[in-house]
Amino acid sequence: MIRVVVADDQALVRAGFRLLLDTEDGFEVVGEAGDGAEAVVQAKVHRPDVVLMDIRMPGTDGLEATRLISGDPELGDTKVLVLTTFDVDEYVFDALRGGASGFLLKDVEPVELLHALRVVAAGDALLAPSVTRKLIAEYASRPENRRLHPSALRELTDREREVLALVAGGLSNDEIAEHLVISPATARTHVSRIMTKISARDRAQLVVLAYESGLVTPRRL
Repeated sequence: MIRVVVADDQALVRAGFRLLLDTEDGFEVVGEAGDGAEAVVQAKVHRPDVVLMDIRMPGTDGLEATRLISGDPELGDTKVLVLTTFDVDEYVFDALRGGASGFLLKDVEPVELLHALRVVAAGDALLAPSVTRKLIAEYASRPENRRLHPSALRELTDREREVLALVAGGLSNDEIAEHLVISPATARTHVSRIMTKISARDRAQLVVLAYESGLVTPRRL
C-alpha cells in the first residue's frame, strides 16, 4: 500500500486526486493540505510514502515545504513528487535541488500519475520523461545556476563519474549496465556508492549535482 499526502491549494484538485487514488488498488490518501506549512505537518503526522506537492501555493509554497520535508531526518522515507502547471518552470529545478524526487505536469494522464507515484515510492526518481530532461538542461545551462565546484566530485572514482554522467542522461541501472558492459548488480552498486559518497537522497539529486558541478552539460546529453 502506497500512502500519499496530497498538497494543493485548490480543494477540487485535491478531491480529484483523492478520488483517483482511493479507487485504485494499492494506494491510500492519508492526508490533505492546502498550503506548504500544512503539507509539512501532514507529512510529520502520517509519515506517507509520497507527498504529491503543488509547487505554487499561498504562504509556505511547495518549494519550501519540499526542502523542509526532505531535510527532516525523521522523514527520510518520505518522497516528494512535485506538480506544476508549466513544462518549464525554474522553481521545479529548485525543488529537485531541495530534495524532490521528480515532477509532473498537472494535466498528466491518470495512468502516468499512478506510475509516477509507484516509481517514487519505490525509491527511484522520476527523470525519464523528456520534459524533465529539457527542464534540467535548460535551467542548468544558465551560468548563474552553477553552484558547485568540480571538486565536489573528488571522492568519486573515474568509473563512478562515468556512471554519474549516465544517470544524469536519464539511463536506468539496466541501461547503464548494458552501456558499460557490466552486470545490473554492479551498476546498482556503483549508483549506491555514489549516493553515499555525495550524500544524495536519490537519483534526482545525482542529476542536479552532475549539472551543477559541470560534469555534464546540456550539449553532451
